[in-house]
Amino acid sequence: MNDTTIFALASGGARAGVAVLRLSGPGAGDALAALTPGRNVPAPRKASLRDLHDPASGETLDQALVVRFPGPGSFTGEDVVELHLHGGPAVVEGVLAALGRIPGLRPAEAGEFTRRAFLNGRLDLTQAEAIADLVAAETSEQRRQALDQAAGALGQIYEGWRTRLIAAIAHVEAGIDFADEDLPEDIDRAARDALAVLAGEIAAHLDDGRRGERLRAGVHLALLGRPNAGKSTLLNLLAGRDAAIVSETAGTTRDVIEVHLDLGGVPVIVADTAGLRDSTDAVEREGVRRAAARADWADLKLIVLDRADWPDVPDDLRALGADGRALVLVNKADLAPVDGLGNLDLDGAPVLALSARTGAGVDDFIIRLTEAVRGLALAGAGAGAAPGPTRARHRHALEEARTALAQALDGWSTRGPEMVAEDLRLAARAIGRITGRVDVEDLLDVIFADFCIGK
Repeated sequence: MNDTTIFALASGGARAGVAVLRLSGPGAGDALAALTPGRNVPAPRKASLRDLHDPASGETLDQALVVRFPGPGSFTGEDVVELHLHGGPAVVEGVLAALGRIPGLRPAEAGEFTRRAFLNGRLDLTQAEAIADLVAAETSEQRRQALDQAAGALGQIYEGWRTRLIAAIAHVEAGIDFADEDLPEDIDRAARDALAVLAGEIAAHLDDGRRGERLRAGVHLALLGRPNAGKSTLLNLLAGRDAAIVSETAGTTRDVIEVHLDLGGVPVIVADTAGLRDSTDAVEREGVRRAAARADWADLKLIVLDRADWPDVPDDLRALGADGRALVLVNKADLAPVDGLGNLDLDGAPVLALSARTGAGVDDFIIRLTEAVRGLALAGAGAGAAPGPTRARHRHALEEARTALAQALDGWSTRGPEMVAEDLRLAARAIGRITGRVDVEDLLDVIFADFCIGK
């Protein structure tokens, strides 16, 4: 339990009708009393109207609704007070300044309220991370994922696995402690079979196409093609604004230009890249190199062909779609009709015809693109589906656990029970780091670094 009391503006900093200030710590109630001299302490969890006064000067600062949440039944597990003020900057600044003059109070650091909730056992680390994701959510699917994780859906899976590992460790160590006893063989077999099932569950959990991470961070699309194929025009059409310069001059786009979209509730980052061609210009060559790099790690490649390049597609462009991560767009279809595209593909990549200039075929393209994006971010994530890892640290810890568990199973009969027990302890410790059960002190600064002030 912290012996300091923190405070911060918990709502946005812009001018608004209402601003919420939050206090947490042992001095929260005393601070409220100092701001409302002569008034009784409001009942817990009941909004009460109070005049707030500067404790130093007695000046009236605002008339506010105040709510008190005694610990441990609060978000942080400590005594918490919320002040619902009028949202004008002068009001907010005046109350913050008054709080700063009260002994024992200090401004909160970024993420400190949620960090205290974790340290006081109100949240595990996956839930704490979900709070940050919920604040940052920009699409409906991001919101759903963050809410599920904040409710404990992911943490419950990991804690269940850790509990099963601990039970297996107890079994193995019982065999060490009571080596002279004749333990039934079927008990040993049952423990090993149970761990094999667990190993399969972890493997299936990891084999999810990184959908949770993609949904959290966004699906990356790369617009690729020859100069003047219409990539920048298409980007502007998707963005609904002039995000990229469009010119008849080949090679206008030199660097990667990104636009953020919401397609079917999934966050998408579309990157317009330099036209792919040989060039003697050093800057353009660097742009082509960056375009190729973006193509390598993009989740989906949008290969834009000039109508003149269909159906005799150049080999270098054809090769871009050979890995199954591409959607081919034959642009400028307004100049000459493109027949039979409903049944065509390019080495397995579906082919669509459109005109980025006139908008013809764009609606169909967006429908197909949305389906592809949702497939990447939400595959297997239907109603009742188990959540997957949402961060690289989750995946790294689970890979460690899987490796240690595999070692335990492979050496069950040959490496000795002491080594098997140690492998199982390593697996349990790796999973425990995800939820914050063990060995997380060094991680906390990293995990909470991206939180906003007041949360």
